[in-house]
Order: sequence, then C-alpha cells, then structure tokens
Amino acid sequence: QVELEESGGGLVQAGGSLRLSCAPSGRIIGSYVVAWFRQAPGKERKFVAGISGSTGSTDYTDSLMGRFTISRDNAKNTVYLQMNSLKPEDTALYYCAISRVGLLTQRLSDFDSWGQGTQVTVSS
Repeated sequence: QVELEESGGGLVQAGGSLRLSCAPSGRIIGSYVVAWFRQAPGKERKFVAGISGSTGSTDYTDSLMGRFTISRDNAKNTVYLQMNSLKPEDTALYYCAISRVGLLTQRLSDFDSWGQGTQVTVSS
C-alpha cells in the first residue's frame, strides 16, 4: 500500500472551481493507476475519475464528464482533479486512491491505497 495525501478542498459557491491534488509518500505516482472517488454524507463512495500510469488515459463517470478533469504532473509527482461549474450536489469528501490492478477501473474493490480525503463543500 501507498500513503496518499489529498489537498485543495474547501468551501466554494455554486459555479465556482476547485483543484484537488493527490501526492503519494515515498513512491513515484507515474507508475500507478490513480483515481478520485467521492462520498457524500450517508451515501456510498463513488468513482469520479481515473488516470492510467503508463499512457495517461483517463476515465470519468458519465455524469461528471465535461466539468471535471483529471491530470497528472509526473515531475511534481502529483495527480490533480480540476472541478469546474461546481454544484451543491458535488459536496462530498473526495478521496484519491491507487489501484492494485494495472488497468483503468471504476470498481472500489480494485483500489487498496487511500488517502484521508479532502472536503469539498459547494454552497448554493
């Protein structure tokens, strides 16, 4: 397992933007498939976006495509989630995770390294 640290969450008005960052401790993030998940209070943790380590291919949950963008900067050893046109329903705790399988996947069970999460709150 890899220790991960998320940052960049906060309180933003509807229509605003935030950029979340995910950095591993002691590992090179370019080697891994990394994804963002989110969990709203009382709800299941759900896949948001993922990016592969080898090709940089990306995957998004359909409902968020076009507003959210996942990217990686291997020089900074960081994966980002740019979130635009935020809505109150985007309010959640956002987690980054590293997959234990080598392919892009949306399945929660395929990820075995998780950060502590960063809170995103969107006010109306």
